[in-house]
Amino acid sequence: MSTTITPRYEALRDVLEGTIVEPGDPEFAAAAQAFNLTVVQQPELVALPADEQDVIAIVNFARAHGMRVAPQRTGHNAEPLGALDDVILVRTDDMRGVEIDAERRVARVRAGSKWEDVVPAASQLGLAALHGSTPDVSVAGYVLGGGLGWYARKLGLAANSVLAIEVVTADGRLRRVDAEHEPELFWALRGGGGNFGVVTALEIQLFDIPEVYAGVLFFEWQRSAEVLQAWREWTQTVPDEMTSVGRILQIPPLPEVPEPFRGRQFVLVEAIFVGSREDGDALMAPLRALGPEIDTITMVPPVGIAELHMDPPDPLPYMGEGGMLGPIDAEAIDRFVAAVGPGSGSALVSVELRHAGGELHRARPGGGAIATLDAEFVTFAVGAVLDAGSVDALDETLTALRAALAPYDSGREYLNFAEHHTDPARFYPPQTYARLRAAKAAYDPGRLFKANHEITPSL
Repeated sequence: MSTTITPRYEALRDVLEGTIVEPGDPEFAAAAQAFNLTVVQQPELVALPADEQDVIAIVNFARAHGMRVAPQRTGHNAEPLGALDDVILVRTDDMRGVEIDAERRVARVRAGSKWEDVVPAASQLGLAALHGSTPDVSVAGYVLGGGLGWYARKLGLAANSVLAIEVVTADGRLRRVDAEHEPELFWALRGGGGNFGVVTALEIQLFDIPEVYAGVLFFEWQRSAEVLQAWREWTQTVPDEMTSVGRILQIPPLPEVPEPFRGRQFVLVEAIFVGSREDGDALMAPLRALGPEIDTITMVPPVGIAELHMDPPDPLPYMGEGGMLGPIDAEAIDRFVAAVGPGSGSALVSVELRHAGGELHRARPGGGAIATLDAEFVTFAVGAVLDAGSVDALDETLTALRAALAPYDSGREYLNFAEHHTDPARFYPPQTYARLRAAKAAYDPGRLFKANHEITPSL
């Protein structure tokens, strides 16, 4: 709790069950910390609400005092927020809790919950959620940005699995919105990020998936071109039940990394198939015929894929960048490997190509603002920032990767993978962006809420 309160904040502190932290307090740096440690957030104030009434009080206070509100949980994708002058950073860390109705296959998830709070509990019931590649990501932030996960080609984006959202809007009202109650706000929230209010809870659909066929094929790094060419051709033959990633991975020599992987370089294929072992074995046979060094693919409960992608669980300094591609050919793979594979001098720890398509291309009635992805493949590249020299090396590698894939760029970007300031119009078709701007004008015309990719209200 703040040890010294500026007089203007005393009234807010007095009505909160939660806490507020000001610059200068010993707890401030930790309270304001982003997941990417190269990003230093300096808000006017950090508020950690205990419940929905606290969120209402914070929103009302900010509006009355000419301040803005930036909702945040884990601090992923924080760089695009920019300067936080006169901003209350609302960290929902203390608003955790998950309730699962197994019969209805519905989970009510409070705003502070991460996927690690949902996936194991659902898995014990033979159910799966449309989570992402790391259990440490906030459910709310992931879903509001679209939610591209392991079941994407079969079941689509996580935003389309949301049944209801509880949100405090700029007028200080706690609203429960769904397909029948304020459907326009419900639509805008599912893909519009944090632009429309502070989400306090979501209800999400769970799926009857007691087991999934999943794992990783690890190959020697020098075989990157061979393996990724075979993987690209293979993606053109697989059913929607198969979601996969082709990836180049350079694992740092850290003591916490298991010995078989520490300091190693690999090309790998991550695969997740919603189906039987027999069908999965048949589908994977062409890639297994290449002779992987390590093969972890087997039947596992849904919780078994929570950390399949091997993302770091704790904040660290890094540079990252994502992109969306149209169809790619053999030349695209050659260009990709030349930019970040063996002999390239790449400073990146991980560079991936995620196979899209399937349900991700199908616009269903009732979808959110990001209902589909206009891409055949989605990329994400990341590298650790160790010193000033590594910044230059990473920037050089990312520039080379961008140039290599430029002929295949779809012209759009995926919001959750946009680590730098980006014109939000690139995330949506023109008509969708115009509709989002109209929703912003209806629900937050004064721009009380500051999101990492800010949508301006239409005039």
